Amino acid sequence: MKSFLPGPAEERAILRAFDRGKPPVDWWKKRMKDLQFCSRCGGALKWRLVRVEGRERWVCASCGFIAYQNPKIVGATLPVKDGRIVLLRRGIEPALGLWSHPAGFLEMGETVEDAARRETWEEICVRVKLAGPPRLYSYPDTSIATVVYPARILRGSPRPGPESLCVESFAPRDIPWRELAFRSTYHALKDWVETCLHSR
Repeated sequence: MKSFLPGPAEERAILRAFDRGKPPVDWWKKRMKDLQFCSRCGGALKWRLVRVEGRERWVCASCGFIAYQNPKIVGATLPVKDGRIVLLRRGIEPALGLWSHPAGFLEMGETVEDAARRETWEEICVRVKLAGPPRLYSYPDTSIATVVYPARILRGSPRPGPESLCVESFAPRDIPWRELAFRSTYHALKDWVETCLHSR
């Protein structure tokens, strides 16, 4: 049973691969191409201490507006049918050609649940029922928080959407651990496999 999961040495190797080229934890304060000027008055933004918060942030030198930078939210599913997880091989960057569960950014005017269902339809062409509480995956060196829902396929046969190269279903023992797209993909699938093992 335990062989379904990567061993400690293999897990270290997998996670090291995700860490290659990883920026420092405070990478975001250097990325200001889209936030050079205040969205309220157009004044220049400066990196300054916000005393009441006890931390530095981008603050408008003219009006004092704080240009908060917050993570983006991704809605995702782990679609399962007959005990097998359905994954897609990504047809776009980032992580072109690597495996992932359906996932994508939350749009204005939708809930995280809506985003998870929509992305599943767009990427593997099936309708799903969210089948339990989600898990959240976030990391200090990325600007993304991924919310992953267990899901059951209700309608449709999994097939590639416009952003997918191919779609396949995997038993827990067959997951392509060394070809996964993101750390959150790895951790979500690892948690899914552990849940499968505990339910036996």
